[in-house]
Amino acid sequence: MAKITMKTVQKATIEEIFTQFLSAAASRGVKDKTLETYKQHFHAISKRLDSSIPIADLTKHDLEDMILTMRKDHLSDSSINSYTRTLKVFLSWCNEEGDTDINIPLYKVAETVKEIYTDEELLTLLKKPKADCNFCEYRNWVIINFLLNSGCRAATVRNIQIQDVDLSRRQIVFRHTKNGRVQVIPLCSSMIQILKDYMEIRAGSSSDYLFCNEFGEYLTENALRLAIARYNESRGVERTSIHAFRHTFARKYLVDCGGDAFTLQKLMGHSTLNMTKHYCNIFNDDILQNHDQRSPLSQMQKVKKTAIKK
Repeated sequence: MAKITMKTVQKATIEEIFTQFLSAAASRGVKDKTLETYKQHFHAISKRLDSSIPIADLTKHDLEDMILTMRKDHLSDSSINSYTRTLKVFLSWCNEEGDTDINIPLYKVAETVKEIYTDEELLTLLKKPKADCNFCEYRNWVIINFLLNSGCRAATVRNIQIQDVDLSRRQIVFRHTKNGRVQVIPLCSSMIQILKDYMEIRAGSSSDYLFCNEFGEYLTENALRLAIARYNESRGVERTSIHAFRHTFARKYLVDCGGDAFTLQKLMGHSTLNMTKHYCNIFNDDILQNHDQRSPLSQMQKVKKTAIKK
Protein backbone atom coordinates (compact mmCIF):
# COMPACT_ATOMS: atom_id res chain seq x y z
CA MET A 1 0.00 0.00 0.00
CA ALA A 2 1.42 3.41 -1.02
CA LYS A 3 2.42 5.69 1.81
CA ILE A 4 0.06 8.65 2.21
CA THR A 5 1.98 11.91 2.06
CA MET A 6 0.88 15.51 2.45
CA LYS A 7 1.27 15.92 -1.28
CA THR A 8 -1.30 13.18 -2.06
CA VAL A 9 -3.73 14.58 0.51
CA GLN A 10 -3.55 18.01 -1.14
CA LYS A 11 -4.44 16.43 -4.48
CA ALA A 12 -7.66 14.96 -3.09
CA THR A 13 -10.69 16.58 -4.69
CA ILE A 14 -13.61 18.15 -2.86
CA GLU A 15 -15.77 15.19 -3.90
CA GLU A 16 -13.27 12.65 -2.59
CA ILE A 17 -12.92 14.43 0.72
CA PHE A 18 -16.70 14.69 1.00
CA THR A 19 -16.93 10.89 0.70
CA GLN A 20 -14.48 10.62 3.60
CA PHE A 21 -16.58 13.13 5.55
CA LEU A 22 -19.69 10.98 5.11
CA SER A 23 -17.83 7.91 6.38
CA ALA A 24 -16.57 9.83 9.40
CA ALA A 25 -20.05 11.17 10.11
CA ALA A 26 -21.53 7.66 9.91
CA SER A 27 -18.90 6.34 12.32
CA ARG A 28 -19.90 9.06 14.81
CA GLY A 29 -23.51 7.84 14.76
CA VAL A 30 -25.02 10.50 12.50
CA LYS A 31 -28.46 9.29 11.42
CA ASP A 32 -29.00 7.80 7.96
CA LYS A 33 -31.57 10.46 7.11
CA THR A 34 -29.07 13.21 7.92
CA LEU A 35 -26.42 11.51 5.81
CA GLU A 36 -28.88 11.28 2.93
CA THR A 37 -29.63 15.00 3.31
CA TYR A 38 -25.89 15.75 3.19
CA LYS A 39 -25.65 13.77 -0.08
CA GLN A 40 -28.63 15.56 -1.62
CA HIS A 41 -27.31 18.97 -0.63
CA PHE A 42 -23.83 18.17 -1.94
CA HIS A 43 -25.37 17.13 -5.27
CA ALA A 44 -27.08 20.53 -5.51
CA ILE A 45 -23.91 22.31 -4.41
CA SER A 46 -21.83 20.48 -7.04
CA LYS A 47 -23.99 22.01 -9.77
CA ARG A 48 -22.68 25.44 -8.77
CA LEU A 49 -19.27 24.53 -7.39
CA ASP A 50 -16.70 22.39 -9.21
CA SER A 51 -16.24 19.48 -6.80
CA SER A 52 -13.55 17.91 -9.01
CA ILE A 53 -10.94 20.50 -8.03
CA PRO A 54 -8.45 19.72 -5.25
CA ILE A 55 -9.88 20.90 -1.94
CA ALA A 56 -6.57 22.65 -1.26
CA ASP A 57 -7.33 24.94 -4.23
CA LEU A 58 -10.75 25.98 -2.94
CA THR A 59 -11.02 29.73 -2.34
CA LYS A 60 -13.52 32.10 -0.73
CA HIS A 61 -14.18 33.50 -4.21
CA ASP A 62 -15.30 30.03 -5.33
CA LEU A 63 -17.81 29.94 -2.48
CA GLU A 64 -19.01 33.47 -3.17
CA ASP A 65 -19.50 32.63 -6.87
CA MET A 66 -21.44 29.54 -5.82
CA ILE A 67 -23.85 31.67 -3.75
CA LEU A 68 -24.28 34.16 -6.61
CA THR A 69 -25.04 31.31 -9.02
CA MET A 70 -27.66 29.93 -6.63
CA ARG A 71 -29.30 33.34 -6.47
CA LYS A 72 -29.23 33.66 -10.28
CA ASP A 73 -30.88 30.23 -10.46
CA HIS A 74 -33.65 31.70 -8.26
CA LEU A 75 -33.14 29.27 -5.39
CA SER A 76 -35.08 30.28 -2.29
CA ASP A 77 -33.26 31.85 0.63
CA SER A 78 -34.14 28.86 2.80
CA SER A 79 -32.66 26.45 0.24
CA ILE A 80 -29.43 28.43 0.01
CA ASN A 81 -29.30 28.56 3.80
CA SER A 82 -29.70 24.76 3.97
CA TYR A 83 -26.94 24.19 1.42
CA THR A 84 -24.52 26.55 3.14
CA ARG A 85 -25.33 24.90 6.47
CA THR A 86 -24.32 21.49 5.10
CA LEU A 87 -21.24 22.98 3.45
CA LYS A 88 -20.26 24.67 6.71
CA VAL A 89 -20.48 21.37 8.61
CA PHE A 90 -18.36 19.70 5.91
CA LEU A 91 -15.75 22.45 5.78
CA SER A 92 -15.54 22.64 9.58
CA TRP A 93 -14.66 18.94 9.56
CA CYS A 94 -12.10 19.61 6.80
CA ASN A 95 -10.59 22.39 8.94
CA GLU A 96 -10.15 19.92 11.81
CA GLU A 97 -8.59 17.38 9.45
CA GLY A 98 -6.18 19.97 8.07
CA ASP A 99 -7.49 19.66 4.49
CA THR A 100 -8.34 23.37 4.16
CA ASP A 101 -8.68 26.48 6.28
CA ILE A 102 -11.57 27.81 4.17
CA ASN A 103 -15.09 27.93 5.59
CA ILE A 104 -18.38 29.59 4.72
CA PRO A 105 -20.80 31.74 6.75
CA LEU A 106 -24.45 30.72 6.86
CA TYR A 107 -26.60 32.45 4.29
CA LYS A 108 -28.95 34.83 6.07
CA VAL A 109 -32.68 34.21 5.84
CA ALA A 110 -35.21 36.86 6.77
CA GLU A 111 -37.61 36.03 9.61
CA THR A 112 -40.86 34.73 8.20
CA VAL A 113 -44.20 34.06 9.84
CA LYS A 114 -44.64 30.32 10.22
CA GLU A 115 -47.68 28.61 8.75
CA ILE A 116 -50.16 27.83 11.53
CA TYR A 117 -53.69 26.47 11.78
CA THR A 118 -56.44 28.90 12.72
CA ASP A 119 -58.70 28.20 15.70
CA GLU A 120 -61.57 27.61 13.28
CA GLU A 121 -59.56 24.98 11.41
CA LEU A 122 -58.50 23.33 14.65
CA LEU A 123 -62.06 23.13 15.94
CA THR A 124 -63.06 21.44 12.69
CA LEU A 125 -60.20 18.96 12.84
CA LEU A 126 -60.64 18.22 16.55
CA LYS A 127 -64.31 17.30 16.24
CA LYS A 128 -64.46 13.64 17.21
CA PRO A 129 -65.42 11.26 14.37
CA LYS A 130 -68.63 9.28 14.55
CA ALA A 131 -68.56 5.96 16.37
CA ASP A 132 -68.88 3.99 13.11
CA CYS A 133 -65.87 5.63 11.42
CA ASN A 134 -63.02 3.44 10.17
CA PHE A 135 -59.81 2.91 12.16
CA CYS A 136 -57.68 5.24 10.01
CA GLU A 137 -59.99 8.23 10.46
CA TYR A 138 -60.11 7.62 14.22
CA ARG A 139 -56.31 7.24 14.38
CA ASN A 140 -55.81 10.47 12.41
CA TRP A 141 -58.06 12.31 14.84
CA VAL A 142 -56.00 10.98 17.76
CA ILE A 143 -52.75 11.99 16.03
CA ILE A 144 -53.95 15.57 15.52
CA ASN A 145 -54.93 15.78 19.18
CA PHE A 146 -51.50 14.39 20.03
CA LEU A 147 -49.69 16.95 17.86
CA LEU A 148 -51.48 19.77 19.69
CA ASN A 149 -50.57 18.22 23.03
CA SER A 150 -46.87 17.79 22.30
CA GLY A 151 -45.84 19.82 19.24
CA CYS A 152 -43.56 16.98 18.14
CA ARG A 153 -42.28 16.21 14.66
CA ALA A 154 -43.92 13.72 12.30
CA ALA A 155 -40.94 11.35 12.52
CA THR A 156 -41.32 11.24 16.29
CA VAL A 157 -45.03 10.44 16.00
CA ARG A 158 -44.34 7.53 13.66
CA ASN A 159 -41.74 5.93 15.94
CA ILE A 160 -43.56 5.98 19.29
CA GLN A 161 -44.06 2.50 20.69
CA ILE A 162 -46.91 1.44 22.97
CA GLN A 163 -44.42 0.90 25.80
CA ASP A 164 -43.42 4.58 25.60
CA VAL A 165 -46.83 5.65 26.86
CA ASP A 166 -47.27 5.87 30.64
CA LEU A 167 -50.80 7.03 31.35
CA SER A 168 -50.47 6.52 35.12
CA ARG A 169 -47.57 8.98 35.24
CA ARG A 170 -49.23 11.23 32.66
CA GLN A 171 -46.26 11.20 30.32
CA ILE A 172 -44.84 9.78 27.11
CA VAL A 173 -41.24 9.06 26.14
CA PHE A 174 -39.86 10.20 22.79
CA ARG A 175 -36.93 7.95 21.87
CA HIS A 176 -36.78 9.02 18.21
CA THR A 177 -35.92 12.72 18.09
CA LYS A 178 -34.02 14.94 15.67
CA ASN A 179 -31.09 15.51 18.06
CA GLY A 180 -31.07 11.89 19.27
CA ARG A 181 -31.88 12.82 22.86
CA VAL A 182 -34.64 11.03 24.76
CA GLN A 183 -37.48 13.34 25.80
CA VAL A 184 -40.16 12.86 28.42
CA ILE A 185 -43.26 14.87 27.54
CA PRO A 186 -46.30 15.47 29.78
CA LEU A 187 -49.80 14.55 28.69
CA CYS A 188 -52.76 16.77 29.49
CA SER A 189 -55.91 15.22 30.99
CA SER A 190 -57.78 15.29 27.67
CA MET A 191 -54.94 13.53 25.88
CA ILE A 192 -54.73 10.85 28.56
CA GLN A 193 -58.38 9.92 28.05
CA ILE A 194 -58.07 10.03 24.26
CA LEU A 195 -55.01 7.73 24.33
CA LYS A 196 -56.64 5.39 26.83
CA ASP A 197 -59.64 4.90 24.53
CA TYR A 198 -57.45 4.63 21.43
CA MET A 199 -55.08 2.07 22.93
CA GLU A 200 -57.97 -0.21 23.82
CA ILE A 201 -58.95 -0.27 20.15
CA ARG A 202 -55.40 -0.33 18.79
CA ALA A 203 -54.33 -3.21 21.11
CA GLY A 204 -50.96 -4.77 20.19
CA SER A 205 -47.84 -5.65 22.19
CA SER A 206 -45.62 -3.20 24.08
CA SER A 207 -43.03 -3.08 21.28
CA ASP A 208 -45.60 -2.30 18.57
CA TYR A 209 -45.86 1.20 17.16
CA LEU A 210 -48.56 3.32 18.79
CA PHE A 211 -49.77 4.85 15.54
CA CYS A 212 -49.91 2.14 12.90
CA ASN A 213 -51.71 1.52 9.62
CA GLU A 214 -54.95 -0.47 9.45
CA PHE A 215 -52.95 -3.73 9.44
CA GLY A 216 -51.00 -2.81 12.58
CA GLU A 217 -47.84 -2.07 10.60
CA TYR A 218 -45.34 0.80 10.77
CA LEU A 219 -46.55 4.08 9.28
CA THR A 220 -44.14 5.35 6.63
CA GLU A 221 -43.41 9.05 6.22
CA ASN A 222 -45.44 9.24 3.03
CA ALA A 223 -48.35 7.23 4.48
CA LEU A 224 -48.69 9.59 7.45
CA ARG A 225 -48.43 12.68 5.24
CA LEU A 226 -51.16 11.42 2.89
CA ALA A 227 -53.35 10.25 5.78
CA ILE A 228 -53.37 13.67 7.46
CA ALA A 229 -53.83 15.44 4.11
CA ARG A 230 -56.87 13.33 3.27
CA TYR A 231 -58.28 13.72 6.77
CA ASN A 232 -57.98 17.52 6.65
CA GLU A 233 -59.39 17.79 3.15
CA SER A 234 -62.33 15.53 4.06
CA ARG A 235 -63.24 18.10 6.69
CA GLY A 236 -62.90 21.06 4.36
CA VAL A 237 -59.53 22.24 5.69
CA GLU A 238 -57.20 23.10 2.81
CA ARG A 239 -54.12 23.38 5.00
CA THR A 240 -52.56 19.91 5.28
CA SER A 241 -49.04 20.42 6.62
CA ILE A 242 -48.13 18.17 9.55
CA HIS A 243 -45.26 20.49 10.53
CA ALA A 244 -47.73 23.38 10.74
CA PHE A 245 -49.16 21.68 13.85
CA ARG A 246 -45.71 22.09 15.45
CA HIS A 247 -45.71 25.82 14.64
CA THR A 248 -49.30 26.08 15.87
CA PHE A 249 -48.34 24.41 19.14
CA ALA A 250 -45.49 26.88 19.66
CA ARG A 251 -47.65 29.90 18.91
CA LYS A 252 -50.56 28.83 21.09
CA TYR A 253 -48.24 27.81 23.94
CA LEU A 254 -46.48 31.18 23.95
CA VAL A 255 -49.39 33.46 23.11
CA ASP A 256 -52.71 31.88 24.03
CA CYS A 257 -51.55 29.76 26.96
CA GLY A 258 -48.97 32.15 28.41
CA GLY A 259 -46.17 29.61 28.35
CA ASP A 260 -42.50 30.54 28.79
CA ALA A 261 -39.68 30.12 26.28
CA PHE A 262 -37.54 27.86 28.48
CA THR A 263 -40.31 25.29 28.96
CA LEU A 264 -41.18 25.51 25.25
CA GLN A 265 -37.56 24.75 24.43
CA LYS A 266 -37.74 21.56 26.48
CA LEU A 267 -41.14 20.51 25.11
CA MET A 268 -40.07 20.99 21.50
CA GLY A 269 -36.70 19.33 21.96
CA HIS A 270 -34.57 22.29 20.86
CA SER A 271 -30.90 21.84 21.77
CA THR A 272 -30.51 25.60 22.25
CA LEU A 273 -32.78 28.58 22.71
CA ASN A 274 -32.07 29.83 19.18
CA MET A 275 -35.11 28.24 17.53
CA THR A 276 -37.30 29.11 20.51
CA LYS A 277 -36.15 32.73 20.21
CA HIS A 278 -37.16 32.53 16.58
CA TYR A 279 -40.72 31.66 17.59
CA CYS A 280 -40.71 34.49 20.13
CA ASN A 281 -39.61 36.92 17.43
CA ILE A 282 -42.17 35.97 14.81
CA PHE A 283 -45.02 35.94 17.33
CA ASN A 284 -43.83 39.11 19.04
CA ASP A 285 -46.87 41.23 18.09
CA ASP A 286 -49.25 38.63 19.52
CA ILE A 287 -47.23 38.46 22.74
CA LEU A 288 -47.31 42.25 23.10
CA GLN A 289 -51.07 42.36 22.61
CA ASN A 290 -51.56 39.90 25.47
CA HIS A 291 -49.16 41.61 27.86
CA ASP A 292 -51.98 43.20 29.86
CA GLN A 293 -53.10 39.73 30.88
CA ARG A 294 -49.61 38.62 31.95
CA SER A 295 -47.91 41.76 33.25
CA PRO A 296 -47.04 41.42 36.97
CA LEU A 297 -48.08 45.07 37.38
CA SER A 298 -51.51 44.38 35.87
CA GLN A 299 -51.85 41.34 38.08
CA MET A 300 -50.98 43.35 41.20
CA GLN A 301 -53.47 46.04 40.24
CA LYS A 302 -56.16 43.37 40.24
CA VAL A 303 -54.97 42.15 43.64
CA LYS A 304 -55.05 45.75 44.91
CA LYS A 305 -58.60 46.31 43.70
CA THR A 306 -59.72 43.05 45.32
CA ALA A 307 -58.07 44.06 48.61
CA ILE A 308 -59.74 47.50 48.56
CA LYS A 309 -63.17 45.95 48.00
CA LYS A 310 -62.65 43.76 51.06
